[in-house]
Amino acid sequence: MLRHLAIALLVALVGACGNTRTERGLTGAGIGAAGGVLLGPPGLIAGAAAGATTGVLTERDDLYLGRPVWD
Repeated sequence: MLRHLAIALLVALVGACGNTRTERGLTGAGIGAAGGVLLGPPGLIAGAAAGATTGVLTERDDLYLGRPVWD
C-alpha cells in the first residue's frame, strides 16, 4: 500500500507541470480524481471537477518555485 501511495505521489508531482490553461486543467482533473477516488464515484467526480477548475483558474506565475533543476 505504501509503495502504491509513493508512486501515486511521484506521478502527481511530475504530472502537475503545465504551461497552458488546458494542461493545468487536465493535470488538475487527474490529480483531483486520484485524490477523490478514495471516496468512491462521487468523490472521483468532485475531485476531478475541483482539480480542473483550480488548474484552469491558476495562472502560470501564481506558483513559481524558481528555475527547474534541469535548466
